[in-house]
Amino acid sequence: MRLTRYTDYAIRVLIFLGAREGELCSIRAIASAFSISQNHLMKVVQDLAAAGFVETVRGRNGGLRLSREAPDINLGALLRHTEGLTDLLDCPTCMVRSGCGMPSILSEATAAFIGVFDKYTVADLVRRRELLRSLLAA
Repeated sequence: MRLTRYTDYAIRVLIFLGAREGELCSIRAIASAFSISQNHLMKVVQDLAAAGFVETVRGRNGGLRLSREAPDINLGALLRHTEGLTDLLDCPTCMVRSGCGMPSILSEATAAFIGVFDKYTVADLVRRRELLRSLLAA
């Protein structure tokens, strides 16, 4: 299974914020650190804020930060949100749908895939916080 660029950017945002837990950070700083489009990142951040993964603070000294402690942000929940991992096949239009076993197999595979991510949190991504901070500052 391949994750979308959208999920990739969401994970990068959480890594950046997790490495600077508690600090307010700008979208510009995150985009610059990862050499990615600030415009694309803005859409991802807005969605992450609406879903409760990050908190945004408006104003001159504003920015964003994790909405909860890093150990409380589950990666499986993030993937469920960003990937919408349901209906991997468009079965309603298939002529053999009533007799085919593929949907149940894909459902089981998706559950196993997400099950691995359910075991981890943002804290697991940023265990080497100081090294990440130095790498993201370069």
